[in-house]
Amino acid sequence: MKTIALTGIRRLKMMEVPLPVIRHGDDVLIKMGAVGVCGSDIHYYTTGRIGSQVVRYPFTVGHECAGTVVKTGRTVRNLKVGDRVAIEPAMSCSTCDQCKSGRPHTCRSLAFLGCPGQAEGCLSEFIVMPAECCFKISAPRLSFAEATLAEPLAIGIYAVKTSIPLSKASRIAILGAGPIGLSVLAAAKAAGAGPVHVTDKITARLWMAKKMGAAWTGNPRGSDVVKAILRRSPRGMDVVFECCGQQDALDQGIELLKPGGKLMVVGIPEVERVSFSADKIRRREICIQNVRRQAHCTQAALSMIEKKPGCVRPMITHVFPFSETRRAFDLVAGYRDGVVKAAIVFE
Repeated sequence: MKTIALTGIRRLKMMEVPLPVIRHGDDVLIKMGAVGVCGSDIHYYTTGRIGSQVVRYPFTVGHECAGTVVKTGRTVRNLKVGDRVAIEPAMSCSTCDQCKSGRPHTCRSLAFLGCPGQAEGCLSEFIVMPAECCFKISAPRLSFAEATLAEPLAIGIYAVKTSIPLSKASRIAILGAGPIGLSVLAAAKAAGAGPVHVTDKITARLWMAKKMGAAWTGNPRGSDVVKAILRRSPRGMDVVFECCGQQDALDQGIELLKPGGKLMVVGIPEVERVSFSADKIRRREICIQNVRRQAHCTQAALSMIEKKPGCVRPMITHVFPFSETRRAFDLVAGYRDGVVKAAIVFE
């Protein structure tokens, strides 16, 4: 089969590799239908690492995916050949203390698609996954590209679920309107949140946020977004979702929060260390919580997309065939042509 692997910094190569085989009774062989290009894929493409996770070449990235079941292991009962599925890319052990306490996303032995040292990614014609990671697509008209959005949307749902109980009275800001920030926006609106403030440095993404229900948007390159938001809501935000992994956004988040407010750190910084004003977070008793992917939210995300595909469909701004994967990566890496989410589709 064909796979597209990283072979160096900003280097991708289509290669012939053996077809993956079913080794366990609960394994499922899946023919890929579409793969979404994630910001973490781009980190590996442009820098070869995320923190301590360093690529050893050649390596295949990709983890947002959907496809068709072509073979199942002997113990699989909930799936059959021909089923269309969205994939949860995290494979947990089910036996460690984290898994047993309901935290499979922080499993001690977690393997994640497209993560160096854990598992090869899904930019291949076929992959094998445990059946528990495969969620059946019940809406016949839902495209594979749309189904790949279940992965980032699950993160948005989890971030919202983990923050505070939301209501129309909640004051919320989302800093960063890439796919994850927009997924948080969609999840917050679905949870009943009131006016949501969204910032980003790319105008096209602010337009997208408006289209998806943001009450106010602002670009920190051209204005003081903290002052602008606090003019609208002088008491400050109840919760801020930092979704771009940038130090200036973390600083803005602290400035925006009310005393007792909560900063949800969803973005992945490219640097090893970030900082906070000890005086400000102490005096206002700010709660800072990191979001590590998601837990138990994939089915909720897929169901939300199936019921209201328009809630996230606008995020897919560009579609490329498998053979043009490098074009997709270069487009996303350069933030060109108003790209929000690029999808790679297979015949």
